[in-house]
Amino acid sequence: MFQKTFIPITTFSLALVATTALLIGRGRQAAVPQPPAPTVTVAPVEQREIVEWDEFTGRTVPVETVEVRPRVSGYVQEVRFRSGQLVRKGDTLFVIDPRWHKAEFDRTNAERERAQVRLQNAEREASRTAQLLANNAISTEEAEARQSRFQEARAAVLAAEAARDSAKLDLEYTEVRAPIDGRASRELVSGVAGNATLLTTLVSVDPVYVYADVDENSLLKFNSLLQGKKIAGSCEGRIPVQLQLADEEGFPHIGYIESFDNRLDPQTGSILLRAVFPNSESRIVPGLFARIRVPSSEKYAALLIEERAIGTDQAQKFVLTLTETNTVAYRPVTLGPAVQDKRIVRAGLEAGEQIVVNGLQRVRPGMPVTPQESVVSTDSPELAKR
Repeated sequence: MFQKTFIPITTFSLALVATTALLIGRGRQAAVPQPPAPTVTVAPVEQREIVEWDEFTGRTVPVETVEVRPRVSGYVQEVRFRSGQLVRKGDTLFVIDPRWHKAEFDRTNAERERAQVRLQNAEREASRTAQLLANNAISTEEAEARQSRFQEARAAVLAAEAARDSAKLDLEYTEVRAPIDGRASRELVSGVAGNATLLTTLVSVDPVYVYADVDENSLLKFNSLLQGKKIAGSCEGRIPVQLQLADEEGFPHIGYIESFDNRLDPQTGSILLRAVFPNSESRIVPGLFARIRVPSSEKYAALLIEERAIGTDQAQKFVLTLTETNTVAYRPVTLGPAVQDKRIVRAGLEAGEQIVVNGLQRVRPGMPVTPQESVVSTDSPELAKR
């Protein structure tokens, strides 16, 4: 006979509930949704008219530099300027003791007066010579002697006047005056000054020169643009150039190219450029290092993208473009110089295409994305630097 086995209903119910819960859990795992597409910031490729510029390092130099030296010797009696002071042409800088030179001037002036009196006497005698000679009152020899004394007296007056004028100049030179407008250095002598003694130096302030070495390729490109009259902004034969000091943003100083040197240095392969910059506020101090930029292209329509949108794949630069289906695509690009915080694109993009400018590291080519428009900058860069 077979023995019947009875399973308690409670145990069976628990097994059924556990099996049902397992099946429900597996169903829920299969229904988990995919993560949303990453959000990226996109911006259009801009097209703007710009001018490209080549940048060079230069040094500021005063237009005029003068060493102030006295023309007469003597004790320095007075200094009438302060170190670093701006002076005008003709201002008195030093006073040399004038007493000796004043005495010499007075003496030569008296000599001139005495010579003038002698000339007057000789002139009166010479004027009576013809009448006395006609009346046989004097001999021919005496008449000739009177004429000779008159000529000598006239020459003596001229010599006395020359000596007086020389003494007058020496007296005037006791006041050492500024030969140019500029900024004075400190006084370099105290006590006795001689003709070769350096008293101080003056440098002109406005305008200033900037010298920079320009390489051969930049020179040839510049000359080609100049001959073709393609340099933007040139007027009255002046080519614009911009300057930036070490503590400045951008290139706020505008000047013009004054000249190039007459030959290329074969050792450095460069030529010396000289530019002129106005300096009415004395912001540019002679001797400073400065960055200058010279136009290297005519004005043209360029494509611009933000620097942060550019990726590097070994030696290849690329951007990620947004397709019509909101996926990203790999696009190699050829870049040009920088324009403020943007870069010129030579090839690889078209104006108006949308590119990823933020979130480049979170996506890969072919991935769907959620695009978000970038805030358009209000700046209008028109200058490109190399």
